[in-house]
Amino acid sequence: MNIPLAERIRPKSLKDYIGQDPIVGDKGTLTQSIHQGMIPSLILWGPPGTGKTTLAHIIAHEDVREVIEKAKNNTGLFTTKNPILFIDEIHRFSKSQQDSLLGAVEKGWITLIGATTENPSFEVIPALLSRCQVYVLQSFSKEHLLKLLQIAMEKDEIIARKEIELQETDALLRLSGGDARKLLNIFELIISSEKEPIRITDQLVLEKVQANPARYDKTGEQHYDIISAFIKSIRGSDPNAAVYWLARMIAGGEDVKFIARRMLILASEDVGNANPTALIMANNTFQAVATVGYPEARIILSQCAIYLANSPKSNSAYKAIDTALEWVKKTGDLPVPLHLRNAPSKLMKELDYGKNYQYAHNFDNNFIDQEFLPDAISHTRLYEPGNNARENKFKDFLKKRWKDKYGY
Repeated sequence: MNIPLAERIRPKSLKDYIGQDPIVGDKGTLTQSIHQGMIPSLILWGPPGTGKTTLAHIIAHEDVREVIEKAKNNTGLFTTKNPILFIDEIHRFSKSQQDSLLGAVEKGWITLIGATTENPSFEVIPALLSRCQVYVLQSFSKEHLLKLLQIAMEKDEIIARKEIELQETDALLRLSGGDARKLLNIFELIISSEKEPIRITDQLVLEKVQANPARYDKTGEQHYDIISAFIKSIRGSDPNAAVYWLARMIAGGEDVKFIARRMLILASEDVGNANPTALIMANNTFQAVATVGYPEARIILSQCAIYLANSPKSNSAYKAIDTALEWVKKTGDLPVPLHLRNAPSKLMKELDYGKNYQYAHNFDNNFIDQEFLPDAISHTRLYEPGNNARENKFKDFLKKRWKDKYGY
């Protein structure tokens, strides 16, 4: 039986698990739950090859071991651990299938562990999601990937017998994209096709991978590389490249909602207020392709991709909210100015809540110069209009209204 390298060296315990320290390190949140014997229903969300399935297996193993230890010590004999139900790619479960899990999770009959590469906010029904802890797994760092290669060369029964030298690793790491499974698959491909002594160089890796092109795999592999090329082509205003990468995804059977959702995000992040209609277009596309499906959805996706690629670009809204979040992080919970506070009760009115607030519609041009930011950050400019026709009008509007206050 030909067991892949990634499976042969799969960690069996938390102490052997690499990466994801905030979650399963010595002081990780999930580690503490496991040690306390209080494993919640949870969703593991992250890119392919980040250890979601491995972590689920380890949790189940730790749970079973705890039950056995209690039995040996004659403790906990009158209670039973909930069965653990692991569902890989839970985003592929339909709404009705997820509904069927809800009762069992809610009543505590099972502990659900779901793994997904997709944002659970979109793919898991709210009622089920609210009953699960969501843990976000990150792509492996260079340090972690190199450590995996060392483990493979030292501990795997097949690889450890071979004479291997890692002369160069840049190509291996770059092609893996932080995906441990992909890294080990490429590594094993090279090892199995070379005679000893094996000297791994960047050139050798590229030659072997190009000679064995992977088919499009919508659960991983090229999945993230191609959606990245697609988005960057639209951002770069190249409709020809955008449609090519779109065709690659369609030919591979990619989920229409996955493609449409990425365009929906891009419409706000990269087109933004340079063309606000782009967001409406992208949202309508998402609704339409979810309704009609393939093959007709290809036309709708193509229309939207071309429209977005040909739209003027601005990331000002994206930058504005991130700048604002940085200010919140830096300044904390600044008090709301009294004149902006709501005053639903007599006491609040007596405390001057809402006093001196000026209703903009009572003034010329529906505007009156008053302070809307907390005093500590008054005059702080968070929004920088992009250099495009529509936002240049925004800038003129703000100059007329606020004069020199924000420096527009």
